[in-house]
Amino acid sequence: MVQFSRICFRKFGNFVDNLRLYVRGGTGGMGMPRLGGQGGNGGDVWVVATKNVTLKRIKDKYPLKRFAAGAGVNSSIRALKGEKGKDQEIFAPVGITVTTEDGRILGDLNAEGDRVMVAKGGPGGGLYSAFEPSKGQAKHIRLDLKLIADLGLVGFPNAGKSSLLTAMSNATPQIASYAFTTLKPEIGKLMYKDHKQISVADLPGLIEGAHINKGMGHKFLKHVERTKQLLFVVDVCGFQLASKTQFRSAFEAVQLLTKELELYKEELVSKPALLVVNKMDLPEAEDKLQELKEQLKNPDEFSDLLPDNMIPKKHMTFRQVVPISATTGFGIELLKSCIRESLDDDATLSTKAIHRERLQALRHPSRL
Repeated sequence: MVQFSRICFRKFGNFVDNLRLYVRGGTGGMGMPRLGGQGGNGGDVWVVATKNVTLKRIKDKYPLKRFAAGAGVNSSIRALKGEKGKDQEIFAPVGITVTTEDGRILGDLNAEGDRVMVAKGGPGGGLYSAFEPSKGQAKHIRLDLKLIADLGLVGFPNAGKSSLLTAMSNATPQIASYAFTTLKPEIGKLMYKDHKQISVADLPGLIEGAHINKGMGHKFLKHVERTKQLLFVVDVCGFQLASKTQFRSAFEAVQLLTKELELYKEELVSKPALLVVNKMDLPEAEDKLQELKEQLKNPDEFSDLLPDNMIPKKHMTFRQVVPISATTGFGIELLKSCIRESLDDDATLSTKAIHRERLQALRHPSRL
């Protein structure tokens, strides 16, 4: 039996998950016509992944959000080749995607030390430019944070994700009065007695149409991309988002959630996933749970419950279906064990795969 010492959660106040910056490479140095000297190139601007940095900290520290590299050194009698200008480094959190203003991806920062050049310095003046230097690149870029967590909570607004966090910890997520939606992302750390830590991302709830950015669609879905596994949370009795929207059963909720992920990015549906069936303290919950399990065994037989355009191409396969009640605490300990087991299994498989690759490399070095 897995032992738990405590679970703690860190809540982000004034959470910032994207930032627009102006960057400019340094101007090149002047060449020296009389002696054929070459001016130094301007410095470059880099975004560098660093620990203990947040986008909010960058925003607060650099309110103008402007970053410029140094100019190249002019050619001189003492140094016909001028030195390159000083590079400008922008320290950003791990888990950043760097894009241009029009959305073109410049690079991803997935690990500490990863770096992406965002503005190149201008060439120094020389023979082929009439000894005149060029200006460096200047542009606006965006830093877009996609949370990195072991587990991402996926559920419609009133599925009980925030209540689940509260049941597992002393966290008190902020809830909006409209549609019962979590207002800000929150990263939780599940801490085990053997010092194992598992991070859980609680994110703003999906609504139908999230893939086309309805509600907080893309703010939610972009974070789901960077979690190792998914934890679907559904209300065993189903839900109705508002009086004018259609009632959805637990099975329909699972299919709609799957479809929203699929429409945003198909590979999300291939992530390992567990299903949490919440609110088991409600009347008739056991009967509805059995009905849901039967439907999940043969999802194609029940596809007529949904419009054709909302039927997933590929159904989610859940490693575990865990019934819980966030209100009473029923099933919470079992859920913690299942989360740990699922992640440990994947870690073991990953380690074995790495060992196989290394063994193959030793046996067949010519294939490298």
